[in-house]
Amino acid sequence: MKYRKMGRSGCEVSILGFGCMRLPIIGGDEAAIDVPKADRMLRSAIDKGVNYLDTAYPYHKGESEKFLGRALSGGLRDKVHLATKLPSWAVETAADFDRFLNEQLERLQTDHIEFYLLHALKADWWDKLRHLGVLEFLDRAIRDGRIGAAGFSFHDELPLFKQIVDAYDWSFCQIQYNYMDEQIQAGREGLDYAADRGLGVVIMEPLRGGHLARESAPDIQKLWDAAPVRRTPAEWALRWVWDHPGVTSVLSGMNEPAQLEENCRIADQASPLSLSDQELTVIGQVRDTLRKRIKVPCTACGYCMPCPSGVNIPRIFNLYNDRFIYGDSGFPHRMYTITMNAAELASNCTRCGLCEKHCPQHIRIMDMLEECHRTLSENPDD
Repeated sequence: MKYRKMGRSGCEVSILGFGCMRLPIIGGDEAAIDVPKADRMLRSAIDKGVNYLDTAYPYHKGESEKFLGRALSGGLRDKVHLATKLPSWAVETAADFDRFLNEQLERLQTDHIEFYLLHALKADWWDKLRHLGVLEFLDRAIRDGRIGAAGFSFHDELPLFKQIVDAYDWSFCQIQYNYMDEQIQAGREGLDYAADRGLGVVIMEPLRGGHLARESAPDIQKLWDAAPVRRTPAEWALRWVWDHPGVTSVLSGMNEPAQLEENCRIADQASPLSLSDQELTVIGQVRDTLRKRIKVPCTACGYCMPCPSGVNIPRIFNLYNDRFIYGDSGFPHRMYTITMNAAELASNCTRCGLCEKHCPQHIRIMDMLEECHRTLSENPDD
């Protein structure tokens, strides 16, 4: 296993992190972790050199942190670096900062957490947390030893990302990044911005919730087969992320031993700037082919913005298109209903029509926003 320094923390972490949001479960119940199987996989990952374990307060309906606390209690705790997250949406008063952190320490059966993040920051949550004094809380928790390093995970747009990076002496950040999302949210520019300022950069969704690891459709497989080397879809996607020098660690939500074996093998072989121009061209061709499944021809040019009512038109169209590109309704639904700011939702559209006057693609934006809101608001589990 390879290791890289996590920003200003001084710690070296494995370039493959064990994401504990998608542990094996029983009967489709997110709260029912298959403990024997998950425990075997965790021990195997640690044996293979994985030392960065990422969880959060709500994962597996609150059971992920508890599982890790039990699993690491038998002598494994000293072999790993734990990362977990403050539930930003649940904080109502300044007292909640300490309440949640102390509860998480108890769940994890430890007296310290090496890497503590503000979870899924977006504009309204960031404003609330900062107003309540979250930065002072982080300073205090570092001084008293409950956390080792402070960071944040992010689900908003690039300008806010840069603002947050510059607002505090962070050790690291966590962003969504994969070959389909190079310009989404923080994107490539945000990755470089954080890395250039000395932050460690942890990547989430490198396989886009598993979509980029699935068996390829015939048109996509034909492109992979024409590549100069043979790789699985997962390997192409992971190698693309690890090709970026600014990436510190890549999280993978592994729930099968075969996934762990494959990801560890890829991590052993991957290195920055190792993909050839020909290999990068193939990945670009796959990206372009997937994008042909797009339903709304939005190029995210931004001419429709800013919306007088605050609607984030390009991001909504991006999530709507994802539903058809990957044939999955769950991921876009969660992103729309959880990570987007309430003021940005399509339901805020007043049909003023200004956006359509400026759209170079001549999209019927107002009608499409109604369709997007109806589709993305539907819970696929109901």
